[in-house]
Parts: sequence; C-alpha cells; structure tokens
Amino acid sequence: MDILQDLEKRGLIQQTTDREGLQKHLNENQVTLYCGFDPTANSLHIGHLLPIIMLKRFQRAGHRPIALIGGGTGMIGDPSGRSAERSLNEAKVVHEYSEKIRQQLAKLLNFDNGSNAARARNNHDWLGNMTIIDFLRDAGKHFGINYMLGKESVSARIEQGISYTEFSYMILQSLDFMKLYEQENCTLQIGGSDQWGNITAGMELIRRSRENEEEEINVFGLTVPLITKADGSKFGKTAGGAIWLDPEKTTPYEFYQFWINTDDRDVMKFLQYFTFLEQDELDELQKELENHPEKRQAQKRLAEEMTMMVHSKEDLQQAQKITNALFSGNLQDLSVSDIEQGFKDVPTYETAKADIGLIDLLVSASISSSKRQAREDIKNGAIYINGERQQDLQCVVDASARIGDKFTIIRRGKKKYFLISYK
Repeated sequence: MDILQDLEKRGLIQQTTDREGLQKHLNENQVTLYCGFDPTANSLHIGHLLPIIMLKRFQRAGHRPIALIGGGTGMIGDPSGRSAERSLNEAKVVHEYSEKIRQQLAKLLNFDNGSNAARARNNHDWLGNMTIIDFLRDAGKHFGINYMLGKESVSARIEQGISYTEFSYMILQSLDFMKLYEQENCTLQIGGSDQWGNITAGMELIRRSRENEEEEINVFGLTVPLITKADGSKFGKTAGGAIWLDPEKTTPYEFYQFWINTDDRDVMKFLQYFTFLEQDELDELQKELENHPEKRQAQKRLAEEMTMMVHSKEDLQQAQKITNALFSGNLQDLSVSDIEQGFKDVPTYETAKADIGLIDLLVSASISSSKRQAREDIKNGAIYINGERQQDLQCVVDASARIGDKFTIIRRGKKKYFLISYK
C-alpha cells in the first residue's frame, strides 16, 4: 500500500489540491514536504501531534520532511480558527519558544536518516531580514484583496475585526512555501484543515511569481481532518487545560492517563490516526473492544504507543507502575518520583518531619473536619495510610510511614487521596 492509500484508509486526508497529480508526484520522486509550527508557547501540545505524525509517515515512506518553526510568523499570529486577535509576544520570547519546539521536534522526527533525514528550518531566517519594500514588491503584488477576503481565515474574522498584521499572515506563510520551494525543492505542504487557505495561497504565490518561466511547477497541498471527540468536547483539552508534550508541563503519567481514558467511541479512530500499528492488530483490537470493552485493551495499546513515542519506554513503565498501584491500592512500592507524578494534583499538606497522632494529622491536613469526624473515619475503616487500612485510634504516623522519607499518602474512602509532604 502506498502512502496516500494508507492515509486514506486511516481517514487522514481531509483535502488535497490534485489527488492524481500528487499520487504521480509521490510515485516518481523522493518528495520534500513541510509543515509549520508557530511558537505560541514554550511547548507543543497534542493538537500538534497529528501533523507531526503525518511527517513521520511520509518519512517512513521514503520522503523528506521539513519541520518549519515559525520564528517569524510566530511574531504575527495566525488568524485561522480564531475569533479574536492574538496577543503578540516579544522577539526574545518567540526565539526561546522556537528553540524549545525545535528540541521537541528533534525527538519526534528522525533527523539522522541519510537521504531522507528530516530537517528543522526557521522562517525567521528569511522573514526577519525582509524589508517592507521587499515584502510588498515580491509578495504583496501577487495577492488581490478580493482573493484574500475570500479565504475563510480572513472572511470569518471580518465582522469581529481583523488587523492588517493578522490579515498579512497569509502572505507570510505563502512566502514560507516559496522559500522552501526555492531552497529545498519542497513541493508539498501539509497542515490542519484550518490551514487550507494559507496552503493554497502559497501554491498560488509560487506559480504567479514564475509565470514568465518555462519550468513546470508541481506543488501540492494536503490537509488532515479536524479531530472531534464523540462527546462533543475538544480533543486535547482536559479540566486542567492542554495536554503538553513537555514532561514538565504534562507529566508522562498524566499523558498516559489522557490516552487510556479515551472514550470507546473514539479509541479505534485514534489508533488509526496516531499509531503505526498494522491493520491486523487494529482488527484484533476492534474485536476485543466489541467483545470485552471492560478490559480496555484498545485504550491500553493506544496509551502505550503514544507515551513511548512522545516520551520513552522508561516513562511508559513508570506511568503503568503508578496506574497499577493506584488501581490496586498497593502504594508501598512507589518511589518519590512516582508519587510526584501520580499525585501532582492531589491536595497536599506540608509539615515538619515529626511523629504525630493520626487523628491530629487528619484534622491538621483538612482530611477530616474535626477530631470527632477523624475518630469516626478511622473506626469505620475509611482511612488508609500508604494503601493500608488503619483503624487504630492510637496510631502515630512516624518515620516508618514516610515513603522515601518525603511523602505519606493518605486515602479517605474509596478515591479521595491526600499527600503529606515533609520538609
């Protein structure tokens, strides 16, 4: 199966500019393609994963991907899919974000792979030194106002208002495609479905700027679908915000949990979209989902693949260890690092390293509302220390209850965890 057939089978193609022409182009050439990533934060998030994985798929098929970091366009802001103007970051901040994103992309794409090694480029290299005269003469003259107003990224914002800064974004992205066409022989741009107008504008600029030349111009665009969840919520968002690729912002355990909690109605689609599993295994997981949905085998497989891809095998094993410990209630084997990940958002009470009666600790840490309530909780078997039920009213929490001499985990009832952290 060739790359386009595989993408279509997985439901990964929303639009292409010339399906037959692109098929022929890919069959006859090692194609250089690119996707852009604007540094609007100091980390990519899982909303960026699908385009990155698309670049990986093309690379595995023998083609040459370029990850374009928008060090220049990131100072402007893409109006696509937004109802209001972006706030502008300072140049220093954008440069810092750009470097962090480049490092993340280097982990996800193969930058050392011979003739089709991936490359990272930064559009600040050409946009940063461009004068306004150059911009207007070399690019602006090829874009009619009516043409630009017809693009959805612009037309959707006309009523709310759009600044000339964001209005010009389409031309800047078009320049990216033209520069990569000239410098890298890049003939295919991919992106999310909201990028269709910007992609086709880039193709138009390449053609119009070469109208008087005899060379045959073969450039193409391809978009991936907008990911929607069965329950109507936005993909990649949780109550805590975005799911980041940076482990300092979203821990590998939290990342693993996001995928393992995928809805049954979405999991097979996500396996098709995000993983490289062969169809035979996907078919088996589909059967398992239909016959034994309670085992959540498809979700476990999805979480495994994604955590290993973005983080590492060791991070996956740690996430699984924390998950199993929380499920079984056996917390004794957790390390300090495990607890810092797995209990990141748990209510935490910081105290000095000293022996303290359990009743006093429950009240001081606001686990129980009063000493009377604490006694009832203990007597009723509702209190667990590091996974073990404690019903002794005279219990003293001492050094033996400290995991790594730093934490004690207290559970009240079935699911309410509290963390005691020692200074």
